[in-house]
Amino acid sequence: MFVSGKKDKDFSGGDQEQKVKVRFCMKNSVQRFGKFLSAMIMPNIGALIAFGFLAAFFNGSGWIPHEGFATIFSAILVYLIPILIASTGGKLIGGERGSIVGAIAVVGAITSDPDTTMLMAAMIIGPLSGLCIKKFDKMMEGHMPAGFEMLINNFSVGIMGMLLAMLGYLVIGPFMNLILFVLTAGVNVLVEHSMLPLIAVFIEPAKVLFLNNAINHGIFTPIATAQAAEAGKSIMYMLEANPGPGLGVLLAYMFFCEDKKTKQSAPGAVIIHLFGGIHEIYFPYILMNPLVIVAPIVGNMAAIFWYNMTGAGLVGPASPGSILAYLMMASRDSMVSVILGVVIATAVSFGIASVLLRMSKGRSLEEAQEEVASRKAQAKGIAQNPDAQAAGITKAEGIKKIVFACDAGMGSSAMGATKFRNRIKAQRPDLTVINTSVDNIPADCDIAVVQITLVERARKSVPQAQIVTLHNFLADPALDTLYEQLTVKPAADQNRGISEESAAGENSGTTEGQTTDRQEETADRQVEGTEQQDTDQKAGIQKEQTADMAASRTEKKQILVKEGIRLNLHPVSKERAIQAAGELLVELGYVGDAYVGAMQEREKLVSTYMGMGVAIPHGTSQAKGTVKKTGIVLLQYPEGVDFGEEKAQLVFGIAGIGDEHLDLLSKICEMLEDEEILETLKTTGDPDWILERLNA
Repeated sequence: MFVSGKKDKDFSGGDQEQKVKVRFCMKNSVQRFGKFLSAMIMPNIGALIAFGFLAAFFNGSGWIPHEGFATIFSAILVYLIPILIASTGGKLIGGERGSIVGAIAVVGAITSDPDTTMLMAAMIIGPLSGLCIKKFDKMMEGHMPAGFEMLINNFSVGIMGMLLAMLGYLVIGPFMNLILFVLTAGVNVLVEHSMLPLIAVFIEPAKVLFLNNAINHGIFTPIATAQAAEAGKSIMYMLEANPGPGLGVLLAYMFFCEDKKTKQSAPGAVIIHLFGGIHEIYFPYILMNPLVIVAPIVGNMAAIFWYNMTGAGLVGPASPGSILAYLMMASRDSMVSVILGVVIATAVSFGIASVLLRMSKGRSLEEAQEEVASRKAQAKGIAQNPDAQAAGITKAEGIKKIVFACDAGMGSSAMGATKFRNRIKAQRPDLTVINTSVDNIPADCDIAVVQITLVERARKSVPQAQIVTLHNFLADPALDTLYEQLTVKPAADQNRGISEESAAGENSGTTEGQTTDRQEETADRQVEGTEQQDTDQKAGIQKEQTADMAASRTEKKQILVKEGIRLNLHPVSKERAIQAAGELLVELGYVGDAYVGAMQEREKLVSTYMGMGVAIPHGTSQAKGTVKKTGIVLLQYPEGVDFGEEKAQLVFGIAGIGDEHLDLLSKICEMLEDEEILETLKTTGDPDWILERLNA
């Protein structure tokens, strides 16, 4: 057991503790592996879908057979998709240079056997390429001859790409071809003996544990793509993406749940799940009554049995698992079977879940949602660490850059960075305070400020940086601690360092020389301080000169308009408030419909509550492609919306392209600094007053 961060000294308790730790580490390893596989595949799903559409329409058995167009999807499958995956894998490890090396190297594996889809080979050779170039760059740090940087950088990528391409041709390609053959043979055995439905026993629990990415994208998709290349379709695309099992569970809750609140939430979840393809929406309903997991398992088994019996298949991945994507990827001869499979899965799952709901009483929906959020965080490699540093830093000297980081780097971190920058600039004008996404923290970061669930991702991005964790970005005590350490401790450390240097000088007999050096250093610092003051004065003048330009630019881009302000709203649930903000963004043409679901997903990952009664829900980093133009909406709830331990009276929905929204967020931060304006903002019924203050 853990008490106050210390282990229980009881021997048996400690032994049990070790077992728990081992299981946790193993689970985390699997989850991180799954996340990594998913990170290679998911950005390139669009290419797989393009392949699926081309195959569905133009292959020999498609809707509009066309020999010429059929060659396109063949080239996409053989060359484009493996190159994209290898490039993405290389980038994840070795950045842009790793991306180029990965793309070169995988061509060797492709040419070793052009008749085989080298997706699995790409998933090996891409990260290997990134690792190799990363090691090379690390080795060259501090040893790069001046004037030869570009020459060495270019030639190192080319030579390493060539060598790895040769390795891919001779070893990796043939080996992964053998692995794919074995896996495909295993699947064929299961199909021939009608045992494939048993896979559902693993799929459905894995989904609830967020391990589906490791299975679906690491195994199912490569096998399915190879099968589709030969047969024009594959049942493997259908195993995890079928919306029927989850739909049956949600319908059971909608009709038979005794808890009124949960029952009322189910219809909305049905729509999001069925048409939006966000299967995570039904996971809390499973966790409320864990025995209900039997329903989707049996429902999926029934569907897989039906698909296996009828020879149904999809021509490409149905991503997300929406009924719309599912049907669009159905082959021409499988359309009826695909629809019936969804119906069968829904009916079976609904029937079993209905019986189980009447037999048991589960937890509240809120408790289940919290567990889902925790599991989702762990699955994304951001598992909470009870021993993580709660606040503060261990070393305050030499700090130059502070980075506030959140999942997308769009809203939470931007407001946090702005507020802290404004707070500390008078005392520490030498500090650079910026914001970014947690996966793109710059290498020269000295301190990374993140929410506690993002600690592991931050450490992966900048292992050398100090990590400060907090719960919200505006009013967390950890920020006060950091401010004090950065404004008080450096001075003390500096004075102590001078004293130590002086003592060392006396002992070595070089006091005079060292004193002179210190005087020179002091003079340099004074000059630098004067220059910094001049810079700050110039910056202030420039800021005053460009204030009107910024205001007009904001108004021109219509980042916040009167129609985007809704005041005096009645209190609702957090989920409903986020939904309303997203729907308003859609209504005003800022985002596509899919962005709304991404906002809910973002909230499950890490709370967007900022402190001071302010929340800024926004989409995940993966949803940036659904943003049409930058926009912000404001929903005012005078009585507050429950965001966990605190209530938010102001809910800002954000959709940003680049940094176009940051000026307005900075202005909002300035308003929050004035307590009187903040309270007025929470209660005013005048949207013109709000616009006037923000555009002032």
